Amino acid sequence: MRRTVSESRPAMPHPSTVTVFRDVRPAGGAPVELVVVDGVFADSMPVGAVAEVVDGRGMIALPTLVDAHIHPDKTAWGEPWYSRRPASGLAEYVQGDVDLYRSQETPVGERALRLLSHAAAQGTRAVRAHVDVAPAYGLGPLDGVAAAREALLGVLDVQIVAFPQHGLQRTPGTAALLEEAVRAGLADAVGGLDPAGFDGDQQGQLDTVFGIAERYGTGVDIHIHDTGETGLAPLYDICARTRALGLAGRVTVSHAFCLAALGERELDEAAGTLADAGVSLTTAALGESTVLPFRELAARGVLVGLGSDGVRDSWSPFGNADMLHRAHLLGWAVDARLDEELEACLALAADGGAVLVGLPRVDFTPGSPADFMLVEGECVPQVVVDLPERRMVVRGGRVVARHGKLG
Repeated sequence: MRRTVSESRPAMPHPSTVTVFRDVRPAGGAPVELVVVDGVFADSMPVGAVAEVVDGRGMIALPTLVDAHIHPDKTAWGEPWYSRRPASGLAEYVQGDVDLYRSQETPVGERALRLLSHAAAQGTRAVRAHVDVAPAYGLGPLDGVAAAREALLGVLDVQIVAFPQHGLQRTPGTAALLEEAVRAGLADAVGGLDPAGFDGDQQGQLDTVFGIAERYGTGVDIHIHDTGETGLAPLYDICARTRALGLAGRVTVSHAFCLAALGERELDEAAGTLADAGVSLTTAALGESTVLPFRELAARGVLVGLGSDGVRDSWSPFGNADMLHRAHLLGWAVDARLDEELEACLALAADGGAVLVGLPRVDFTPGSPADFMLVEGECVPQVVVDLPERRMVVRGGRVVARHGKLG
């Protein structure tokens, strides 16, 4: 039998890509040399390999961070100043979203790309983007954020949640748009919003959301702003549905303000239910009364991630999509004073978010992804407090940003 060339010759091994980062201090420790082979940390260089060498100049190496909850479609960051009107309830904030959307001359995709590029340049490696789906917009915002995701491949991982900010039951036509978004591959997860308090039909909303997730094999991420029983009842319902459908590890409740004020016994009960169901949470350091007790929840087996939420949108003029700054705000909100408390704020932005979006943690050991940033500073707590501007961002062993600029 005659052999082809590829059959008669042994395959040549693909040469490894090797980078050595010299004089860096993982987590602020002693200076070391980090070897990266084909995008992951290695204990040594392959024999005969030629390495690119990067001088870390004694900077601290930290994991790149994960924004587990952001709304890039709503942002006016980088646009002319937008003056917000008073808003006293969720319905008025939602109308404010529509007003801002109609006022912006720059398309959603361009605004989202600008914001997400900035996030990546500051040291974010992944985001979970909640994008409004409603008859007022159709699927336009989703198309825009999906285009931004495509433009940032290899620099920033972007998960997209089709988010019914205007409600499912109270806004006819939204359910069909959600399903269309998932069916078209524009969204990785389907969202929901205050099933009891805002939508007024807990069973109806959750039937729709979990029905879509079950049919298309997507994740679920539901906002709950409601407090008290109005928030707790849907949360427990979400846990029950997650167990029944075998969706452990694929369902998240965002904000979950109803947990923030619970006493120890009630928190134990809620945390046990969440951990047993495999339902995760995100918090956004919006204020002392709304921040989740993330250390207590983690100690009880609940996965918690940290997010920016809105960035200079109709809800708030604040935000900058810098997750190191968000860790700083978290420390401020929980009155962190001790080194271990400040370190926990950074760990939430790094490790909690990574697991939540399905990425491995970065711990600088062999086999760990070489996704990290180099910053100037004495130690991790001081970095969280002082927010050094000089940063070098590395994805897969490749330097993708210096001093806040990609490239």
